[in-house]
Amino acid sequence: MKAVGIIVEYNPFHHGHVYHIEQARKLSNAEIVIALMSGPFLQRGEPALVSKWSRTEMALLGGADLVFELPYAYATQKADTFAQGAVSILSALQCHALCFGSESGEIENFLCTLDFLQDHHKEYQLKIQEFIKTGVSYPQAASMAYRELCSSDQFVDLTKPNNILGFQYIKAASDQKLNIQLLTMKRRTAQFHDQQLSTSSIASATSIRNVLLEEKRRFSEVKPYIPSYTYHLLIKYKDQFGALHHWENYWPFLKYRLLHTSATELKNIYEIEEGIENRMMTAAVQAQSFHHFMTLIKTKRYTWTRLQRACIHILTNTSKTEMKENTQTATYLRLLGMTPQGRQYLKKRKKQLTIPIVSKLSSFKNSQINLDIKASRIYSFGISDPYRQALLEQEYKQPPIMLSPIPNNT
Repeated sequence: MKAVGIIVEYNPFHHGHVYHIEQARKLSNAEIVIALMSGPFLQRGEPALVSKWSRTEMALLGGADLVFELPYAYATQKADTFAQGAVSILSALQCHALCFGSESGEIENFLCTLDFLQDHHKEYQLKIQEFIKTGVSYPQAASMAYRELCSSDQFVDLTKPNNILGFQYIKAASDQKLNIQLLTMKRRTAQFHDQQLSTSSIASATSIRNVLLEEKRRFSEVKPYIPSYTYHLLIKYKDQFGALHHWENYWPFLKYRLLHTSATELKNIYEIEEGIENRMMTAAVQAQSFHHFMTLIKTKRYTWTRLQRACIHILTNTSKTEMKENTQTATYLRLLGMTPQGRQYLKKRKKQLTIPIVSKLSSFKNSQINLDIKASRIYSFGISDPYRQALLEQEYKQPPIMLSPIPNNT
């Protein structure tokens, strides 16, 4: 049995994700689709709308055969570290292919770009440093340097978010010298950061979340853009746990952390650099909401995404030392869910895997998985008791979910 890996967040699962699964299976000619999914906190520095367990159900019903958790140490990272960790885990799961969505849709463009930047690495890095000196953030400086060096149509446009991640997947596979087939499919219609629902049946996850989290909007407005099972699972989650997760729910806890923690202690937190801790502490006194806080601390040098990730690490009290120690290599494969076919794949491959599969937290302990446990505990504070206690307990009691996909994924 051949397996294709996909790297996902499903925040929430929508029609574009169904298409991705279908295309990954088709392009790779694989029998098994393995979804490596971020846990409670995501790469853009946000809490997931619903728990990993609810999103696992969506993924299985939508066509994935196996769902594994991308550890916190990789899931809440800048693109290159995120990709290095994710690609290494899919390789450990013996995926013969990796398929990602991109604005480009042409794998040759990614490969040409990688070759060029490897051949001109020194020149590229010097250009980045030149632009950083003007006061812009590193991602913006890298984008500006890239545009200056790579103007040909044969190169991929690295101003687009999915192209950026896709390029890092390609680079990670190259760095790790993996024998894995690299595939990309063009994203359909909606762009990654679109704020408004589109006129087609595919909308961005961002626009769907905006509707779901806006008090004056009705849940039913998103119905055309998500499978029926996603809609029902979102309703079920809100009924079961009282709310969906978003940053404003965590603001009181973040504010508390900022007001009672010293600047010296904050400097030890991952992603806290260059005195931003002082700006954060001052803004925490003034801010009346998380969004207000973010507008107060935002500068040209720091992207919104990087600042949100720093806030997550403050919430979880994750230090620079912890992150350095736990991003060296993946040490486990946390199984969240499977179909009968996915179970059969694991049964055939289990003895060949080089790192252990974890299906029960009580059966495995190390510092990397402890970060996941801590993140899940903090995530539960996005809802109130008694729902919070139920979510806390689910992390330990929930076995891997077993479901079969829904025919036609509707």
